This record gives sequence, C-alpha cells and structure tokens, in this order.
Amino acid sequence: QELALLDDTNTIFKLLGPVLVKQELDEAKGTVGKRLEYITGEIKRYEQQMQELERRSEQQRETLGRLQQELQRAQGKG
Repeated sequence: QELALLDDTNTIFKLLGPVLVKQELDEAKGTVGKRLEYITGEIKRYEQQMQELERRSEQQRETLGRLQQELQRAQGKG
C-alpha cells in the first residue's frame, strides 16, 4: 500500500546487509508482491494443516469415546 503512494520521483532504498542500496520502484513493487504471494501461500498451507490436524483430532476423540463406552459395557457385565 505504501509503495502505491510513490512515483518515479521518489527515491527507494533496500537494506542489503548493513547498507542501504538504491532500488527502482518497479523492482521494489515486484519484490514486495512476490513476498506477499509467498506469505499468503504459507498461510494457506498452515491453515490446511490445521484443518487436517483438527479432523484427525476429532477422529481420535470419536475413537476414544467408542472405546470408553465398550469398556463401561465390559465392566458392567463383569
């Protein structure tokens, strides 16, 4: 958003190690765009992992519930 406010008359610098190096506006926009794409992709990947883990967790809860019921039935008969 900040880069959208700039034009070719503005000077842009990027940090390269301990040094600030002059950078073209289009290059800066491209770099930021690629980073945002990467971050968005990582967020989606982690969200999918979380959904899968939640699904597995729910399956384990269901299995545990069934085992507890079976154990209670077996103890009632004994």
